[in-house]
Amino acid sequence: MPAKDIHHDAVKTALIKDGWSITDDPLILKIGTRNVLVDLGAEKLIAAERGATKIAVEVKTFMSPSPINDLEKAWGQFFLYSRIMKKREPDRQIYLAVERNSFKTLFQEEAGQLLLEEPGFRLLVFDAKIKEIIQWKPQINP
Repeated sequence: MPAKDIHHDAVKTALIKDGWSITDDPLILKIGTRNVLVDLGAEKLIAAERGATKIAVEVKTFMSPSPINDLEKAWGQFFLYSRIMKKREPDRQIYLAVERNSFKTLFQEEAGQLLLEEPGFRLLVFDAKIKEIIQWKPQINP
C-alpha cells in the first residue's frame, strides 16, 4: 500500500464537513491484472429521486524540488484514473485535490493553466489548516 499524501486526512475531513460520506480509503480500481489506488472514494446523497453523486479524489501535494515534475505526475494520474473509471465506474467522477497555496501559485502559472483548460479536468481546492473545501472546478452539480 503506497504512503498517504501529507494532506490525505485534511481532504478526508474537508469532504466529510462538506456533507460527503467516505466510501473507500483508498478506492481500488482494477484494470486488467493490475490495480490502481485512488486516494478516496466518496458519495453524497442528493434528492431522493436523483440518488447519490459519486466522486473519487486523488490528493496531491506539490512539494518536490520540481513542481513541474509533480504537475506531470498529477496530470498523468488524473487522466489514467479518469479513463479507468469510465470503464469500471462510469457513474463516478474523479477530482484532483490540491491545497490552496499550490492552487494560488502553480495553477496560476501557464503550466498549471494548461491543465485547468483541459476538457474533463476536475479540481478540488482545499485549505489544509481549516480542513475545508474552498472551491470545485468546475463547480460540482449535486
